[in-house]
Amino acid sequence: MPTVNIHEAKTHLSRLIEAAVQGESFIIAKAGKPLVQVTAIKPADMPKSRIGFMAGRITVPDDFNDLGRDEIAGMFLGTL
Repeated sequence: MPTVNIHEAKTHLSRLIEAAVQGESFIIAKAGKPLVQVTAIKPADMPKSRIGFMAGRITVPDDFNDLGRDEIAGMFLGTL
C-alpha cells in the first residue's frame, strides 16, 4: 500500500481518490508518520436512501396545495 505525505496528497487528491475508488488504498503520512488510511466505501456500507421511508404511513390532504392561499394572497394585496 503506497504512502504519500500530506503535501503530495493535497496536490494530487483527485488522482488519489480515483485510485482508491478503483481499489488501490493508500496511507497519508506527516513527517513520515502514518496518520490515516484511505479506502473506498463499499456499496453495501453506504447509507440507504431515505426517500419514501414514510410511504403508506401518512396521507396528504387533497387541498394541500391550496392551504392558506387566501391568507397569502391577502398579505400580498394588503387586504389583511
